[in-house]
Amino acid sequence: MKVVNTIEEVRKEISSQSCSLGLVPTMGYLHEGHLNLVRRARNENEKVVVSIFVNPTQFGTGEDLGSYPSDIESDLKLLENEGTDLVFNPSSDVMYPDGFDTWTEVGGLSRRLEGEFRPGHFRGVATVVLKLINIAQPDRAYFGQKDAQQLMVIKKLVLDLNLNVEIVAVPIAREVDGLARSSRNIYLTSDERGIATTLFKSLNLAKDLYENGVRDAEKIKQEISRLIESQGVSAIDYVSIADTETLEELDFIDRTALVSLAVTIGKARLIDNVILHDELAGLT
Repeated sequence: MKVVNTIEEVRKEISSQSCSLGLVPTMGYLHEGHLNLVRRARNENEKVVVSIFVNPTQFGTGEDLGSYPSDIESDLKLLENEGTDLVFNPSSDVMYPDGFDTWTEVGGLSRRLEGEFRPGHFRGVATVVLKLINIAQPDRAYFGQKDAQQLMVIKKLVLDLNLNVEIVAVPIAREVDGLARSSRNIYLTSDERGIATTLFKSLNLAKDLYENGVRDAEKIKQEISRLIESQGVSAIDYVSIADTETLEELDFIDRTALVSLAVTIGKARLIDNVILHDELAGLT
């Protein structure tokens, strides 16, 4: 495994290879969810490149850019064990040099849900993902379903800008008790960690209601909110049931729907989701 810090080094390594390439963009502090992406990329490509870059442009005022967890030594050991070929670990100056002033923005999808609560977030995401794709020129790029809206934004970016890359969605990695794996879970105290399992329980409640014939989206959202609040969580940014193509809120669930939520527990802002459809077999 080779670790590089500059765009020139990435391009040199890539240009010397004539084989299929999978890209896994990360912000580091890797967990099983990230490693699932790497394993999928490893299985589907001859070479795998993983980026580790805490992208400052997707953090808003008052967010946790300065305290975002980091352990590069552990990350590199994990990636080496997974057979990663190349790690791109640039600095902010490499990705955003002096004078940088070009941005990529996806329209409607970026303005809903996370976009409403984190203005500018998806502009930063879209810009850095476009840069990483342009730098590495992968055949495939891998993203987790936990960040469902981000995944939709990236797919729209690729479609609209005719990028020659396949975006591969990988199912959510969960702890034994159902909590979606996230680097920000480290912020949770032991008590908060127990409360956080309510997110998974609330999504299971949504699934159960749907499978028992409830199609009134507002009723399901009310039941989700009631369950979350019963555990003492009052900081709910949103509970959404939306069209999986447009993210427009649904009044009646008559198509495939994304149930998503965002809550703050202590210092941790957590998101999670489930997809509802007629042949639903379980959480994704």
